[in-house]
Amino acid sequence: MAVTIEEALELIYKNSPEKSLKILPLEQLLGYVLCEDIVAKHNLPPYDNSAMDGYAVKVEDGGKLVKVTHTVFAGDSSKEVLECGFAIKIMTGAKIPFGTECIVPIEDVNLVSSNESSKGAEVSITLPHNLQKNKHIRFCGEDIKSGDKLLHKGQRVHAHHITLLASQGISHVRVYKKPKVAIFASGNELKMHFENVHSHQLYNTNSPTFYSRALELGCEVEFIGTAHDSLEDIHLHIKSALDCDLIVTSGGVSVGDADFTKEAFGAFGYEIFFDKVEIKPGKPTTFGKIGNTCVLNLPGNPLAAALNFELFGQSIILALSGDESKYLSTIDTKMATDYRLKAGRRTLVPGFFDGNSFAPYEKFAPGMISPLATSNSYIIIDESVGFLAKESSVKIIPTRFYFTSKESSDLVSTQ
Repeated sequence: MAVTIEEALELIYKNSPEKSLKILPLEQLLGYVLCEDIVAKHNLPPYDNSAMDGYAVKVEDGGKLVKVTHTVFAGDSSKEVLECGFAIKIMTGAKIPFGTECIVPIEDVNLVSSNESSKGAEVSITLPHNLQKNKHIRFCGEDIKSGDKLLHKGQRVHAHHITLLASQGISHVRVYKKPKVAIFASGNELKMHFENVHSHQLYNTNSPTFYSRALELGCEVEFIGTAHDSLEDIHLHIKSALDCDLIVTSGGVSVGDADFTKEAFGAFGYEIFFDKVEIKPGKPTTFGKIGNTCVLNLPGNPLAAALNFELFGQSIILALSGDESKYLSTIDTKMATDYRLKAGRRTLVPGFFDGNSFAPYEKFAPGMISPLATSNSYIIIDESVGFLAKESSVKIIPTRFYFTSKESSDLVSTQ
């Protein structure tokens, strides 16, 4: 019996365990998922410092002539105390001298005199009126306070998270291992892109597609090859893939005479959670496990396989990754054109989202390869819908970037 999309996704998340852990240096963290909270060890800034090149002064000296005693640069460990009637020239980022009440930018003062003496250059400046206390001073801990939680378990590390970690001098972090995915196709008619094909044969486009997409989704990927339509050859490919977290196959899951994939996996104790989905295209999509290895068997038709990989394959990978935002999410938009379809089954429709509306691909079929190459998203249309009018609301699922959520949400367009 076929399951619904919602039931299929629930079974996927229930039966796709998080990966084990490892420790990585800061330089290698990008794209990994944290398996621990990160707490600040230091204040940022670590001391009160100047936000401008200017002069450290007292507020009560506003409008007065003051003498500049010396200059403090970023990195200096100055212990001078500022007194009324004086100013200390200071550079951006330099530690604020004791007694400083505000910073006046260089361009806001008037240079009155600059004389050379035996003690060096003596400079006097006139300060502007109405000085504001604490102006242009960056205070210790105003950005980050020691003890603040910076990042938390389940967050995927992005470039600006690296900034936070570096600011605290954190060199190594515990993360989940990336999911390891094995990919192979089956079919006597299939040849790889580096082989010659005859008139009765096809290039295997599914495996390179899944390989590239799994890499984009942050996985370690192994290409096992293309199996012939025989139990013996498929068995050899399965054995080569069982050390991975996820095996993705295409072809051989329908009911034809040469469809051996599910039977071949059965010899290894394959526990099937669903083998049909109420969806078009891709009804025979199958998901199960052999021990701790998840298995996704997709149909051989390229567009059907690619669309179902986007929906189910990506969901398995997100569940395995430990990412707290593991649920596919949607962007609400409107239809760019009218669209008619045959009602009766949930339908995946590829198309292009331009930021304002979604334009469905005009003509596509399960065996095509071009629609997804020119699409950047897809919609799932409810089985009760046979017509979507221009301007009607739809929910797109992107294929060119991540858009996920911490909570499961409705993915289906019903208008």
